[in-house]
Amino acid sequence: MSNKSKTLTPKLVKKLWAAFILLVLLMGASYIGITSYFANMHHQETAQRLDAEVANHVIAEKFNDASPFLEDGSVNKPLFGDLMHDMMAVNRGIEVYLLDDVGSILYSVVLDPNDKDATKNVSLEPINSFIADKGENFILGDDPRNPGEQKIFSAAPYSIDGHHGFIYIILAGSKFQEVSSTLMGQYFAKLGLGAFLLTMLFSVLIGLLAIWFLTKNLRVITGTVRRFQEGDLTARIENPNESDISIFANSFNEMADSIVGNMDRMQSVDLLRRELIANVSHDLRTPLAVLKGYIETLQMKRDTLSEKDKQEYLQITHDNVDKLSKLINQLFEYSKLEAEQVVPVKEPFSITELSHDLIAKFKVLAEKKQIALEMERPEENNMVFADVSLVERALQNLIENAIKYTEPKGKVTLSLRKKGKNIEINITDTGSGIPVNEQPFIFDRYKQVNESAKRQGSGLGLAIVKKIMELHDTTITVLSKPKEGSSFVFNLPAYQV
Repeated sequence: MSNKSKTLTPKLVKKLWAAFILLVLLMGASYIGITSYFANMHHQETAQRLDAEVANHVIAEKFNDASPFLEDGSVNKPLFGDLMHDMMAVNRGIEVYLLDDVGSILYSVVLDPNDKDATKNVSLEPINSFIADKGENFILGDDPRNPGEQKIFSAAPYSIDGHHGFIYIILAGSKFQEVSSTLMGQYFAKLGLGAFLLTMLFSVLIGLLAIWFLTKNLRVITGTVRRFQEGDLTARIENPNESDISIFANSFNEMADSIVGNMDRMQSVDLLRRELIANVSHDLRTPLAVLKGYIETLQMKRDTLSEKDKQEYLQITHDNVDKLSKLINQLFEYSKLEAEQVVPVKEPFSITELSHDLIAKFKVLAEKKQIALEMERPEENNMVFADVSLVERALQNLIENAIKYTEPKGKVTLSLRKKGKNIEINITDTGSGIPVNEQPFIFDRYKQVNESAKRQGSGLGLAIVKKIMELHDTTITVLSKPKEGSSFVFNLPAYQV
């Protein structure tokens, strides 16, 4: 077993752990951030609800005893000094502002007149909303000392000596914010540490269970793959559709089936190849032996042989050379077809004219064997869409095969019939026929019906025909009965003019 296969699962588990820990840390940080935000909002809302009446109390208790304005209309600063002293004794975080009726700040003890960053106006919209709701709803108002920020507040209107405006009290001023930030930081540091430790504890427990569960099916699949890798070709993932990763499980089973199927086909092809070599060797040996014998006879007895004998020997030599040439051509042709090196060039052509040419070509051979070679309905023209050279080769093999196995005074007929969108081609002979148990195998290489036939041909003719039919996406069928002849039938697509 390779190191790669050993470390495959640990690497995946490490990546799952890394992703899980990162997710937990992000969730923890998000939890602390959200908790901090809402806890702070809750604290502010509680403080505002409790101190909502502070502004009204200031007006009722302080402004009844003394006016916030002097006789010249200026602000009574000593009054506000005493007011802030009293209020800060109770709550140092409070800041009191005197506003006019448009929100301008008239006076505040905590506001430095020289502070250029401090604002001189406060928005009245949140103040009016606060007064209208009587402090029942959580509302934030402007912080004069920190423009752009908003704080919880209390507000109440006043109308004294012709002056109109508002008492505006920041309930969480700078002192409050300073102390609150320190305490909140310490609180959330403790909360974060506790949450982190608890989160990590539960994360480890949940992570172990989750990763074990998630990788359970993967471990099963990995084990099956290793068994297949080590030579157990029957190893398959059981119940693949019930797996959490069913697509991968089904893909592996299909891949394994394909590999085993390809191996079986390769073994079959290898077996057929060995048979082919053995049969070709036998067929080559016979004409070569004849050639060698007659050539040696001509060399040894050239002075004693008559001219007639010499011509006979030369003719026999010539015939065997033709047999060798034909066998070699068939082997070359079949090899190209089997290796899928032949690409059909389909075009419309007249199958009738091609049939006439082939009938004329084999007429002499048929007459020599006293066989009638005819074509049914020769006057009817049929067009097909196919590779003309390949179809010619198939018809030539079929006619030659029919003549070969037909006895003298027999008959070979080629017929063409239109059937729907196809043209049916039928080559029928009156030969000895083919036994029923042999018919499924006659298109196999070197499969012949009897030993006597084996001496007449190489057994590649019909195999070539079958390959040509496959290139045309069609099939060839044999209909035969012993002693009644045979019919070879196939269809080609008709060409509509």
